[in-house]
Amino acid sequence: MSELKYKRILLKLSGESIGGSSGFGIDVNEAESVARRIKEVYDMGVEVAVVIGAGNLWRGKQGLERAWIAPPPTIWACSARS
Repeated sequence: MSELKYKRILLKLSGESIGGSSGFGIDVNEAESVARRIKEVYDMGVEVAVVIGAGNLWRGKQGLERAWIAPPPTIWACSARS
């Protein structure tokens, strides 16, 4: 494998990218799919920080009425390798 260009990255995801077909909330299958792909990058030796937007949780009447079913915006950070 060639040398990595970046050892640390910040990945900003739209909340809609894990919202599934409903357009709001969090679809577990989509979230797991994204998590698996992030882990592949992490396993290559890249430190990954992830920020997930929450516009899909708060946008529009339907989103406001159903927002209670989804968690607030989340920031995950992977610990540095020793």
